[in-house]
Amino acid sequence: MTLTLLAGPAEEPVSLAEARAHLKLDATEEDALLTALLTAARATLEAETRRAFVAQNWRLTLDEWPLGPIAIPLAPVAEVTSVKVAALSGAMLPLDPGFYETETGEHPRIAVKSGQAWPMPATRLAGIEIGFTAGYGAVADVPMPLRQAMLMLAAHWFEHREPVGDGAKLPRTVSALVKPFRRMRL
Repeated sequence: MTLTLLAGPAEEPVSLAEARAHLKLDATEEDALLTALLTAARATLEAETRRAFVAQNWRLTLDEWPLGPIAIPLAPVAEVTSVKVAALSGAMLPLDPGFYETETGEHPRIAVKSGQAWPMPATRLAGIEIGFTAGYGAVADVPMPLRQAMLMLAAHWFEHREPVGDGAKLPRTVSALVKPFRRMRL
């Protein structure tokens, strides 16, 4: 199972202006660094929570169909855009959406409709592709604790620029903010 980001968010959940105000920065010399830190903070917290914050397009690639529904390992999912299977020609052929059902939101999954069977891919590796849109939607839809955690993590990195090689975890306040949003693996 492989997740591939196809199109990232159009904007970050926390703006450069918000970060500059939080850090009480008037000068703009370090705007490029702060912008990079905001992007890194979002990516880190998305990985930590197994969530997408702002709408983005993803592809889940599988080698074979699992027994039962396919759980999408990222949430919230707004829409499953395609399910494709490899043909002998090597092309990825889309399946008719009437062939399967989807559950979006916090516990996204896909299942073949009753009485149907998934078509077998012509390749043993990466023969199944599921396209989907994940994220809360627009910046205004991202829960405030996640936005605050992102702001605090970027500010922490801005203020503490030395490399840390001891496997340090997230700052406690950031960890506390994201804890209710973590999706556990079973």
